[in-house]
Amino acid sequence: MATKLNVYEKDGKDPVATGTDEEGAAIKGLAAGTVVPDGNYEATHSDDTGEKLESNRVPVPGFTVNKDKEADPDNVTSTPTDDGATVKAG
Repeated sequence: MATKLNVYEKDGKDPVATGTDEEGAAIKGLAAGTVVPDGNYEATHSDDTGEKLESNRVPVPGFTVNKDKEADPDNVTSTPTDDGATVKAG
C-alpha cells in the first residue's frame, strides 16, 4: 500500500496536486507574488489500494509565491575609462 499526499483547494472536490510525503505535492499555476492564506488549501492522505478511507483534511499553512525575477543581462561589455570602466548590456 502506497500512501499518497493529496492537496485540495478549500472545499474543492478534486485534488489540485498529488504526491508523496517525501517528495511533496506541487501546487502550480499561481501568479508570481500571490499571497495564499492559511487554510486556503487542505491536505489529506489516501492509499492507492482503496483499502482505507481518505483521511480528514488538514489545513495547509499559508505561503507567498516567489516573485518574478528580472532576466539576466546579456551581451555585457566593459569599456575602460580613466578611473574605472563603463559597463553596458544589451
